[in-house]
Amino acid sequence: MDRERFAEFDGRITGLFADHGIILLRISIGLVFLWFGALKFWPGLSPADALALDTIDRLTFGLLPGTLARVGLAVLETAIGFGLIFGKALRLTLLLLAGQMLGTVTPLVLFPDVTWAGLGVPTLEGQYILKNVVLATAGIVIGATVRGGRLIDDPEAAELVGRH
Repeated sequence: MDRERFAEFDGRITGLFADHGIILLRISIGLVFLWFGALKFWPGLSPADALALDTIDRLTFGLLPGTLARVGLAVLETAIGFGLIFGKALRLTLLLLAGQMLGTVTPLVLFPDVTWAGLGVPTLEGQYILKNVVLATAGIVIGATVRGGRLIDDPEAAELVGRH
């Protein structure tokens, strides 16, 4: 393939990514939230069940019963999932996502014996929590488009806008 044909092909692929990347990101993250949230409706089905309940118990000073906490978390996560999948009420959905992410990382501090095997060495539970950095960052990227913004696949056009 010569250089000109490659550049044309590359431009088409990059354009497709720019045109559809945010919606695919939104839907894929939404599916993760919907799936993980749905698991929490049934006690013990989610691998994070015990840690999530212990965290909520500690954060609410034991005022929220376990069943209510589990169902509340399940409703929150599935609502975030539906909001992302269908692109409705995105500002509210992303606000809920940000709050949920803050709650998700608290076990790293509240339960270091469960989430850390040593200095800088997360346990499996800790890894489960740390992967949420990607979800939170995806939320930030999606949030950058709620006012109609989009990805720009053309470096010259991006330079005209003044952002890279």
